[in-house]
Amino acid sequence: MADLVVLAGALHDGVAEAPRAERAMVIEAGRIVDVTDPARAPAAPVRRAAVVAPGLIDLQINGGGGVMFNDAPDRDTLRLMARAARAGGTAHLLPTFITAPGMGYRAAMEAVRAALAEAEPGILGLHLEGPFLSPARSGIHPAAAIRPLAEADLDALCAGIGGPLLLTLAPEEITPEVIARLAGAGIAVFAGHSEADHATVIAAAGAGLRGGTHLFNAMSQVAGRAPGMVGALFDDERLFAGIIADDIHVHPANLRLARRAMAGRLFLVTDAMATLDAPEARFVVDGKEIRQKDGRLADAEGCLAGAHLAMDEAVRNMIRLGGASPAEALRMASGVPARALRLEAELGRIAPGMRASLTLFDADLRAAGVVVDGRPF
Repeated sequence: MADLVVLAGALHDGVAEAPRAERAMVIEAGRIVDVTDPARAPAAPVRRAAVVAPGLIDLQINGGGGVMFNDAPDRDTLRLMARAARAGGTAHLLPTFITAPGMGYRAAMEAVRAALAEAEPGILGLHLEGPFLSPARSGIHPAAAIRPLAEADLDALCAGIGGPLLLTLAPEEITPEVIARLAGAGIAVFAGHSEADHATVIAAAGAGLRGGTHLFNAMSQVAGRAPGMVGALFDDERLFAGIIADDIHVHPANLRLARRAMAGRLFLVTDAMATLDAPEARFVVDGKEIRQKDGRLADAEGCLAGAHLAMDEAVRNMIRLGGASPAEALRMASGVPARALRLEAELGRIAPGMRASLTLFDADLRAAGVVVDGRPF
């Protein structure tokens, strides 16, 4: 007897452009063992949905359910964040810890290391955004805590967490040799909060840079004779990039431009904060109270502080505003981030042998549930 059967009115398998009608995913021991006609599915507990897709993966999420990871980098916070993310269809996430004083990021590493050791549902790894950023592009990050990367940091980071680790840094503040050492330790190094020019980003890519964080935001822009970081991310096919499709951080025309320029390399992130699945939550970053108004999160001076966005909404926005097909938008929220972390053999497709991580939708692509490694929520 199978552990679970998921019945889909329409199945997006993460590969084909057209959905397959009326399919059954048979799950055993956390893996998909068959994708078949519903009439051939074995007896098992059943979950049904109008649309089923590979489990959505969010590589940049700062909080949710009323809490922020930076405020309390512990297992309770991770559980609340994962629960809030699941409400928006996210099966797997990289909790994101932003710039903090000194080596404060080590607490986040320890919390995620413990969560991975105990297979906490949905916690895929960790994203450290800072503190090795450009002081000129600090954004909402506490400027006083931004600093150069030291040898002690290299030792701590390269020790790893027992799972995927994504590190956002400013490549102009570091040498290609250091990037090579980080990449050699299995870290997905991304450029962000950076003034780097095109040549610096391309050199970093040669050393192992993997991509860019929140495309268009907090990075050098395209000009006629100075392509900047945006131009380098468009130009170098080795590089991936996350993008916040909330109709606030990026103009719809730029969503469309980036989708065409980075086809297969652009993925959706939420950059969600405490307000995810808790719209009235207020929170503080670097002593500044952040409030939500009309979907926009900002401090009193109007500086953006993450996004009030769920992954299913980002998918719908990429279709409505970015011109993506449903299959393409779903790949941007599953298969592409899986490839960015080199996890494409495990996640981002629905096929026998893959991890049984699925997102269930209604007919309008609103999240109706998730399955995480065979466990339904």
